[in-house]
Amino acid sequence: MASAVSRDDELVVKSPNDNRSYRLLRLANGLCALLVHDPEIYADGCPVPNPSEDVDMENEDDDDDEEGEDDDEEYSDEEGEDDDDEEEEDEEDEDGSEPKRRKEKGGSEPVIKKAAAAMCVGMGSFADPPNAQGLAHFLEHMLFMGSSEFPDENEYDSYLSKHGGSSNAFTETEYTCYHFDVKREYLKGALDRFSQFFVSPLVKAEAMDREILAVDSEFNQVLQSDSCRLYQLQSHTCSHGHPLNRFTWGNKKSLVEAMGSGINLREEILQMYTSNYHGGMMKLVIIGGEPLDTLEAWTMELFSKVKAGPLLDISPKTNMPFWKSGKLHKLEAVRDVHSLYLSWTLPCLHKEYMKKPEDYLAHLLGHEGKGSLLYFLKAKGWASSLSAGVGSGGAQRSSYAYIFEMSIRLTDSGLKNLYEVITAVYQYLNLLKQSDPQEWIFKELQDIGYMEFRFAEEQPPDDYVVDLAENMLFYSEKHIVAGEYLYEGWEPELVKHVLSFFHPDNMRVDILSKLFDKQSQAIKCEPWFGSQYIEEDIPSSLIESWRNPGQIDANFHLPRKNEFIPGDFTLRNASIDKSLNDDNPRCIVDEPFIKLWYKMDSTFNVPRANTYFLISVKDGCSSLRNSVLTDLFANLLKDELNEVLYQAYVAKLETSLSVVGSNLELKLYGYNDKLAILLSNILAASQSFSPKIDRFEDWFCITTYKGHFDTSVQLLDLSADFSYTAEKRRVTA
Repeated sequence: MASAVSRDDELVVKSPNDNRSYRLLRLANGLCALLVHDPEIYADGCPVPNPSEDVDMENEDDDDDEEGEDDDEEYSDEEGEDDDDEEEEDEEDEDGSEPKRRKEKGGSEPVIKKAAAAMCVGMGSFADPPNAQGLAHFLEHMLFMGSSEFPDENEYDSYLSKHGGSSNAFTETEYTCYHFDVKREYLKGALDRFSQFFVSPLVKAEAMDREILAVDSEFNQVLQSDSCRLYQLQSHTCSHGHPLNRFTWGNKKSLVEAMGSGINLREEILQMYTSNYHGGMMKLVIIGGEPLDTLEAWTMELFSKVKAGPLLDISPKTNMPFWKSGKLHKLEAVRDVHSLYLSWTLPCLHKEYMKKPEDYLAHLLGHEGKGSLLYFLKAKGWASSLSAGVGSGGAQRSSYAYIFEMSIRLTDSGLKNLYEVITAVYQYLNLLKQSDPQEWIFKELQDIGYMEFRFAEEQPPDDYVVDLAENMLFYSEKHIVAGEYLYEGWEPELVKHVLSFFHPDNMRVDILSKLFDKQSQAIKCEPWFGSQYIEEDIPSSLIESWRNPGQIDANFHLPRKNEFIPGDFTLRNASIDKSLNDDNPRCIVDEPFIKLWYKMDSTFNVPRANTYFLISVKDGCSSLRNSVLTDLFANLLKDELNEVLYQAYVAKLETSLSVVGSNLELKLYGYNDKLAILLSNILAASQSFSPKIDRFEDWFCITTYKGHFDTSVQLLDLSADFSYTAEKRRVTA
């Protein structure tokens, strides 16, 4: 058997709370594999299978797959959507006997973890030839159609479904990812079949027509998706010759027309496969309960057969412009929305993943507190929500550029004042350019990132292997696990450099709205989705005003420091004998206006708490009118608390406020340290809360109720009732 070129067991940085073991394995053919031993997979003491043992499918009982998936595989499109369903875990062993399991407290059966694997290949839809668009996606499908070792088209799918597993794949712009999970004892057999995708796929000619229909079916599923329609419009109007200027999904029309023009699709697929599917382009992740030495032996046995090739190059590519500047694209929406999308292309920031300057800017541009862009737009009645940042998709983080997108949900008034909204955006950008980058903001993001890394909740194995395989493409080997979370190396000049790309000559403007002028003579049609759109020139005077914004509105300022970021992660149950802990909550306060129950966590041992408050509202649902008023009150209160709740959300404290019958239900989740401060802020704000008529008009359209009752007066009465209850709770507790 071939040997590994090198292996590292201590290189990968992992969370202090991660009990898995990681080994980085580099094969002679260029393939890089991350092997993950999860001790909890065989925590119940089940015997670990012999590394050389395989399963004879023909000797299996066909009834064993009752809980598996259908044989027909669902593949994801290039957006990376994954529709796999979780499988039940209670199948019998191969010999028909029940596997040994450790009973949990109370007699319930523990969840048995699955094993999983993923392979990312550093080639995606950007590699499509212009005359066969969607070819990379089609190639992804064809690899499932049997191999020299396992020629049956359904062998891989059948093996997984028979053993409680599932699989999927997706094609991004610069890579393609294949992944599966399976019951723990069948990992070796699944890997054997999986490895043949990358060694000897048959690419059967007789299967091509069926798979063209499968590709077409996936495309038809997104025809009514506004986000997909917008993405394709942006691709369609991208600069000619740019890799983004293509139809990355592929469908029956694009592939059949390619064949009709004389292209031999099978030969094109084989050429694409031969050129790109080699060890140097591949990143493999395997999670199993077996020892790392066993996982390594399997990897060497099965994946050393992959042909060798040069290592993947992810260095930045050409700086060719993505779009023509000075254009406004109006796209007819499927849903009843008005959404403004502003996009700026940034340089490729793959190598700056530990500094994350784009996240620093996203934090400020997407902020919701006082002084923020959204706060200003909401006060004007122009917008209801805003998000900003570089997306996680392949097109947004390619080697050609990072695309920073701001999405603003506009009101009717905001749509009418579209250019004033963009003017406000550039005023806020000008504020950032005039202010030196703030190290304390970076430090806040750093603290939150490390907190998330330290206490990251465990993902399902199938999701985790995909994340790690993608990380291997972009992060250094040391930071495969940690790179997403950590911030190291404050460089204000890098932030300034990235901020310099936020100017109108580097901006694309898209409006997605149901209010679309269908009588316009300027209507064009995007050819693949059939979306109607209009392309207009933005007045040059406006562009000039955005280049040099005048006075910055006095309402704009940087956010205040976040008081909710926790710093004390001490476990409150550390000094308590957990064997004495009662399984049931106990009442620790019992008074006329308040009852409080407490339950100590003795299972998860993380410094988090879940708190629930049920607050009675007098006559809250005694009539239809009161029920409506209670709902309106809850929504207006959340609007009033938005700055507090947003700051808490940034610090990973989550809040839910909803109406349950004649009660207000308040839920707080998060780290213990600052949870009490959040509760105190909410109750204090609630005491002084008085619904404002302008916020009511902006959010709920008062004309619906005018003439029926005095809504504002009724809401004030309800506010007083809530404030009294909240004050009584605060003092007593």
